[in-house]
Amino acid sequence: MEASPIVSVSHVTKRYPGGYEALQGVSLDIDAGSMVFLTGHSGAGKSTLLKLLAGIERASSGTVLVGGLNVSSMRRAAMPYLRRNLGLVFQDHKLLYDRSVYDNVILPLQVTGQSAKDAARRARAALDKVGLLDREKANPISLSGGEQPRRCIARAVGNRPNSILADEPTASLDPETARSVMEIFRCFNQVGVTVLVATHDQAAIDQMRPRVIFLNKGRLA
Repeated sequence: MEASPIVSVSHVTKRYPGGYEALQGVSLDIDAGSMVFLTGHSGAGKSTLLKLLAGIERASSGTVLVGGLNVSSMRRAAMPYLRRNLGLVFQDHKLLYDRSVYDNVILPLQVTGQSAKDAARRARAALDKVGLLDREKANPISLSGGEQPRRCIARAVGNRPNSILADEPTASLDPETARSVMEIFRCFNQVGVTVLVATHDQAAIDQMRPRVIFLNKGRLA
């Protein structure tokens, strides 16, 4: 039985004020349960495409479907419903540095209405999966360079999303730490989670051997 697309992008263009087009006529499908890497030069449009899928930005034209939902025309009030099934690992992910690692992971669960018991259980399970359970009381700023991306992943997967979107998750990491972070994504993918990673890390691509989508100046290469 063939997998069905969980992401379907059709003739999408993203134009910013001033006329700059970050994406130009992009069309692609991503099957549920797959692992896909977006790659290309800096400024190729990788981060922009992830932001369109997450509803952080809107396409100037074309259609963006995620999990059957039309993100391009979705009302802002409906965005929480979309993101309930998305784990976002973005470089500018907002953190509360006056709260512990555990508090940062549990907060999105509390916002989505999880009971106190379920939220606590899911937060600790997420920290355990990324190897940070023993650091749950630490302040985020005290985490090492290798622990920081793990914390972002724990926060992203606490709600048990069916898809993970990650933007350059191994940027500035040493090769060994980068490999361990990618192995975390592999583990989630092996249990059926769709994983979409934007990266220019060729070593990670060689390690994971995912489906690779190349972007060049906003177009599929």
